[in-house]
Amino acid sequence: MSFETIGEHEIVRMLVVGAGHMGRHWIELVEASPDYELVGIVDVDVAAARRAAVEVGRPELPVGAGLLEAIERTRPHAIGNATIPEVHHAITTTSLLSGVSVLSEKPIAASLAESLSIAAAAEVSGRLTMISQSRRHNRQLSVLRSRRRRLGAAGIASTEFFRAPRFGGFREQMEHPLLLDMAVHAFDSARYLLDEEPLAVYCEEYNPPWSWYRGDAAATALFEMTGGVRYAYTASWASAGLETSWNGNWRVSCENGTALWDGDHEPVSEPRDSGAVEPDAAETGFADGDPDAGTADEGVAASLGLFARALRTGIPPSGEVHENILSHVMVEAAIVSADSGRRVLVDEVLERALHSALRAEVLPSVAERLRGWPGAAAVIRDAASAAAGFGRASLVSGLDDAD
Repeated sequence: MSFETIGEHEIVRMLVVGAGHMGRHWIELVEASPDYELVGIVDVDVAAARRAAVEVGRPELPVGAGLLEAIERTRPHAIGNATIPEVHHAITTTSLLSGVSVLSEKPIAASLAESLSIAAAAEVSGRLTMISQSRRHNRQLSVLRSRRRRLGAAGIASTEFFRAPRFGGFREQMEHPLLLDMAVHAFDSARYLLDEEPLAVYCEEYNPPWSWYRGDAAATALFEMTGGVRYAYTASWASAGLETSWNGNWRVSCENGTALWDGDHEPVSEPRDSGAVEPDAAETGFADGDPDAGTADEGVAASLGLFARALRTGIPPSGEVHENILSHVMVEAAIVSADSGRRVLVDEVLERALHSALRAEVLPSVAERLRGWPGAAAVIRDAASAAAGFGRASLVSGLDDAD
């Protein structure tokens, strides 16, 4: 979709909403970025917002608890939504319909239905909504993708993730802690790595006897992706000893060989009938044609850079809301499969979510847009495909022009 842009060299005025642990990280990055001007901080705890302003050396910065009042006062180009998932929908839709673009922490919203509502609100407002899927912006993952492409068609990919974090708080009380709070990183990375989209999933959730989580802290999911590819995810948040990277341990089996990545070090690959190939000088940065090409940043910093570039150029970024819904639906479909004990079609989950979104929608303009969709699956898949194609083509053209 097209969206409102700013000047080619204009500094992005950003209002950050949320001054908790993640919000303070965002505030530090925005304040340090030459692409941004931090214009204010919003949090229900005004004292926390004021402390965050002082921590970055901006005690004069406008702070407050009211979003609309802050938008009116600071006139931002964009909101940085670093709040908890339960309020993502309210913060994002309010901002969009106030004429402000949004860069949001993952997930898009607390439910897939709310995510579809946000996508419709973005269409109605003509403003950009992007999700900071920060673990996608990893140089080593880009190298793994480049190696996978050189090995021919992918057939099987897998991620193993085994850790034992003692978070305390809400995560240990969640019904689906691993799938809801962590799995989206791997699912989104798998879509990026394979250049394929999810079609169906069978998933089982379970809890080791020693688990300190109330909900199931372990899961195994097998996804059917487009192109006939299978993606297997096996993970646990209650497995101490010999822990994997937070990025997981990856293997991709392709027509002409296999590529491996341990999540922390350079990927390696072994073509058929050959020895292991070590990284070469051409793979020290993001590969050409990669959405992150041209930036040395990773994580949230990379998301901020891509968001600023999108606002200036009109090129849909990696993480645009329609595209990111296909990562969110992988989570929801896996949960539906685990709860029902059956293989689940992703498009069926999207259509049920659209019906739920229509029943819950209170904004007439957003409800009208949702009713006008020919179906959630058609809209989301078409928009994601168009955004990916346009982004790649525009980026490659830009690189050619630079040469």
